[in-house]
Amino acid sequence: MFSLQRLLSRDDVFFDLMEGSAQEARGAIQSLVALLRDGDEKPKLEAFTAARRKEKRLAQQLSEKLCKTFVTPLDREDIEAISHALYKIPKTAEKFGERYLLSGIELHGVDLSRHVELLDSAAEVIVLIVRELRKGLELNRVKGHNDELQRIEGEGDKLMLESLYQLYESRCDPFQAMLTKDLLEMLEKIFDRCRDVGSIIFHIVLKHA
Repeated sequence: MFSLQRLLSRDDVFFDLMEGSAQEARGAIQSLVALLRDGDEKPKLEAFTAARRKEKRLAQQLSEKLCKTFVTPLDREDIEAISHALYKIPKTAEKFGERYLLSGIELHGVDLSRHVELLDSAAEVIVLIVRELRKGLELNRVKGHNDELQRIEGEGDKLMLESLYQLYESRCDPFQAMLTKDLLEMLEKIFDRCRDVGSIIFHIVLKHA
């Protein structure tokens, strides 16, 4: 049945919209990376908001297209799951940016350079794995991208624990520690969102393998 759908559906709009969403997710993460690296406040916060709004528009367009299309290149629930997972990335990144700026603190004693490097890598892989949908869902390539996202998420968890350990050892002001912990947990959520996109796409491939 899946092969028949692929044969009958010549409409690339679904793939265009999902790839556009992946690019917006990547843009949101890149804005987060820039914010943590140089602290340039206003332009970066605006970039978060723009990426989230574009992602929302793409999700709405995709939903409307699903309602108007009889035959789709993937199962409808799978397309919706991918769209929903992608939307969570810029939404969470925007929340992080808002809280980072509202906190008015620097993360003294917490080194986020490795977090930034991993997030940047995750953004690249997100774009690659979504592009695989257009290519026919080749299992080995999708598995490779998913494995990489799983590895990145695992490294993110390790960094979270290391950062928390350093935070507790520093004996900083309790209020500052609370704000810092909140920001670290939001970073962890972004890693989780990226992992979720890979898991969803990998399971779609397995279903049709």
